[in-house]
Amino acid sequence: MKRLRAVSGINDAILARRAVPRISRHLSTALLRSPTPQFTPTPPLPTTAHHRLSSPANQTIRQASSTPSSTELQKTPLYNLHISHGAKMVPFGGFLMPVQYDSLSVSASHHFTRSHASLFDVSHMVQHYFNGPGATAFLEKVTPASVTELGQHRSTLSTLLWPVTGGIVDDTIITRLGPESFYVVTNAGCREKDLKYFEEQLAKFKSDGEQEVKWEVHNGAGLIALQGPLSAEVLEPLLVEAEEGVPEEVDLKSLYFGQSKWAKVKLLGGKVSHNSVLVSRGGYTGEDGFEISIAPGEVIAVTEALLQTATKERLQLAGLGARDSLRLEAGMCLYGHDLDDSTTPVEAGLSWTIGKSRKTSLGFHGDKVILNQLTPKSKGGSGVERRRIGLIVEGAPAREGAEIVDDKGEKIGKITSGCPSPTLGKNIAMGYIKDGFHKSGTNVEVVVRGKKRNAQVTKMPFVPSKYWKGAAPA
Repeated sequence: MKRLRAVSGINDAILARRAVPRISRHLSTALLRSPTPQFTPTPPLPTTAHHRLSSPANQTIRQASSTPSSTELQKTPLYNLHISHGAKMVPFGGFLMPVQYDSLSVSASHHFTRSHASLFDVSHMVQHYFNGPGATAFLEKVTPASVTELGQHRSTLSTLLWPVTGGIVDDTIITRLGPESFYVVTNAGCREKDLKYFEEQLAKFKSDGEQEVKWEVHNGAGLIALQGPLSAEVLEPLLVEAEEGVPEEVDLKSLYFGQSKWAKVKLLGGKVSHNSVLVSRGGYTGEDGFEISIAPGEVIAVTEALLQTATKERLQLAGLGARDSLRLEAGMCLYGHDLDDSTTPVEAGLSWTIGKSRKTSLGFHGDKVILNQLTPKSKGGSGVERRRIGLIVEGAPAREGAEIVDDKGEKIGKITSGCPSPTLGKNIAMGYIKDGFHKSGTNVEVVVRGKKRNAQVTKMPFVPSKYWKGAAPA
C-alpha cells in the first residue's frame, strides 16, 4: 500500500483523501484477537491490553506496544465501520480518519449536529492514566491547573507547558477519577512529542525526590464523541449503573458539563457491556454532548448500539470536516494551528485555565513568564505582544496564514484557522493580532489571495455554547 504523507490541516485532509486507496473491509485479525481489559468504577490500570515496562519502585510505567511510528498510518477500532458507512478516509494525526460520509455533505453534517446529534470517532486521541501518591503534584508541575481543587469525576481543560518559557506543549483535558488517579486526554498529532515530554518530565520529577507516579497509555481503547441537542436523549436509554447489583438506569440530567461517571451500556441483542465506559459530559462543538471512553474489544458493539437504537433520523456519523467547522464556530483551538510551542496560555486567551490558587502558589512550568504576562505593562508587568482573537471576514473566507493588516497596510497579525460558518452564513476566522487591536469591534483588513478584505474583531464563541449546566429557571 502506498504510504501517505500525514496531514495536519482539515483542508489538506479533504484534498488528500483522493489519494487513499480502497482497503479491505474485513475486520483486522489483530483486533479480533485483542484481549479485553476489565474496566471497573475505580480508575483502571488494565494489563491485558498491552505490555508494561518492568520498573523499580517510583519508576514511571507506560504502554510499550502499538505506539505508531512517524510514518505508519494507524487505524482506529472503528475503521471498518467507517468504510461500511461510506466514509471518505484521509490521513490525520497519524491515523486514517473519516473526513465525511456519503450520506451527508460536510455542511449538512454540520447542520445535523446543531439540530440533532452526530457521532464522531476520536479514538486517535491519546488516553493516559496517572496514578499514585505523586499524581496530583506532577500534574500541577506540568500544567497551570488547580488540580488539588479538582473534585472527583470533574474535568478541566488545561495546557501542558514547557519549563522556563511557558510555551504550550499541547492542550489537554484532565479528569480526576480518585484521590490520586487521573484520566488525561491529549492530541493525536502530538503523540510522539507528548510521550517524550511525559517520559522526561516524570524522570525529572522522580530525580527531584517526589512521590511515585504510575503512567499508562491506553492504546487500543476507543473514544467516541456524541454531540448535539439530542445527545442525552440518544444516550440515556442505553446506560445502566456500573456498580454490581445496581441495574438502575442512569439519569443524565444530574450529570453536568465537566462531570463524568462510569456506566455500562445496553448492547444489541439484550446484552450489557462486559466493561464499564467512562462517560464525560462535554465536547469540541459547543453543543451539549458526551465523550465516551470504551475498552478494547467493545468499541464496535457500543457504537453500533448507539447508531441502531437512535436511528439515522436522530443520529448520524460525522467526520473531521464537520468537526473542524463546528469547533471553529465554538471558538475552540486546534493544536498546531491556533496553539504551538511558542505560544503561552495568556497569548492564546486561555488565562482562565490558570487556577486562581496557582497565581500565588506558582510551581508550574513557565510560571514566572506567564504570571508576568498576566500583568499589563502599565502596571509593571510584561503584558503580551499578541493576542488570539476571532474575526468576521467579508468576501472570500480567510484561511490559515493570511495576513491581518491595519488601515495603513502594515502587518499586525495572521490567521490561524478560517472557514465559512454554516450556522451564521458568514466567513469566520481565528488568529493572532498585535496587542491593542484585539478589542471586539476593531476594524482591520485581511489579505486573501492578494486582495484586502474588510474584517472585524469579534468575541468568541461565534455561536453561543449550549453546554448542559442544569435546566434554566422557569
